[in-house]
Amino acid sequence: MRIREITLFTNQLTEQLHFYKNVLGFQITEEDSKQFTFQAGFSTITFRKSEQKHIYHYCFLIPSNQLEFAIKWLDSRLNIIKIEGDRIIQNFESWNADSVYFYDGVGNIAEFIVRYDLENQTVNKEFDVSTILCLNEIGTPTQDIAITNTFLETEIGSKFWKGDFERFGTNGTQEGLFLLVNNEIKKEWFPTQLSTESSPFYGSFEVEKSLFKLQFRDGKLSKVGK
Repeated sequence: MRIREITLFTNQLTEQLHFYKNVLGFQITEEDSKQFTFQAGFSTITFRKSEQKHIYHYCFLIPSNQLEFAIKWLDSRLNIIKIEGDRIIQNFESWNADSVYFYDGVGNIAEFIVRYDLENQTVNKEFDVSTILCLNEIGTPTQDIAITNTFLETEIGSKFWKGDFERFGTNGTQEGLFLLVNNEIKKEWFPTQLSTESSPFYGSFEVEKSLFKLQFRDGKLSKVGK
């Protein structure tokens, strides 16, 4: 599965624009008073102005040999979230992956992840936003993981990957995942105290070369259009 396009919402559009444009250095491809858009690898990301504050957890995939370069690059721009003491790298043994976390311009939790199974090394030794491969994960908190997973398997053909149906599961592939969280049980996004609230998003998701438009609202996914 690939996240081709996604729209997230914020009530602090100016602050978020400053973060992505001036702190991280993305080229903004579209911008007006209501939204802005930038490209992260093969993913197109839009933040749209809202009246309500929303909390998200999302993740960017980087090449599997770029973690140390990315850490140095991030560290010169922002405060990387410390997990235990001074540790900043979280290893996910069963995923064969390592991650670092940081807050975006409005306090959402963002992440850089390397997935060693993908073998997507690059010869480039200088990390910048052009090194990012895609938006790799989107938090999808729900009250029923099994129902949400069944919807994804039935309606777009993406499959359950790892985890469980009670507390935390994943649907998709290592190129793109829905993080299915039961927010009645798992109430905070690791490694922070940010609430796993069901914040809305919509986007285009590619499964087996077919594109599906979905929206997430009130803790439920649904298809958009035909």
